[in-house]
Amino acid sequence: MKRIAVALVAVGMALSVVPAASAAEGNELTNIRTGRHDGFDRVVFNFNGPRPEVTAGRSSEPYHCGSGKPISAKGDEFLDVTMQPANAHNYAGPRSFDTPGLLNVRSVTNTCDFEAHLGFSIGYAGQGRAYKISFLDNPTRVVVDINNS
Repeated sequence: MKRIAVALVAVGMALSVVPAASAAEGNELTNIRTGRHDGFDRVVFNFNGPRPEVTAGRSSEPYHCGSGKPISAKGDEFLDVTMQPANAHNYAGPRSFDTPGLLNVRSVTNTCDFEAHLGFSIGYAGQGRAYKISFLDNPTRVVVDINNS
């Protein structure tokens, strides 16, 4: 009976750990770019693997996914963008930065890089701004546009 319980626990642990690790493999963040366009500001996340699944929602402040502690960043409101499976373990560029050249977007802040969940909070001026998330391929890019009005 004890052997069966140990075997079931081992199988359960293997199933819960292996898919997340292998799913994020080859889907690493390689670059973050920002740009000012007519009518909107853009943040682009480049990846070296397939398109991640993306979820987004507004918040009053960014927080760290591991500790739940608030993160100081510029913006009146924030768009929290989570991409999975994805990671930034080997990403050498800035993970958090201000964006003085943009009209609306004030900051881009890394909030999570854990178990194939990669999160960024995009701070912007004002509240309730419309946003659009789209994808581009070759290389894979997650594109976030935040309207100026």
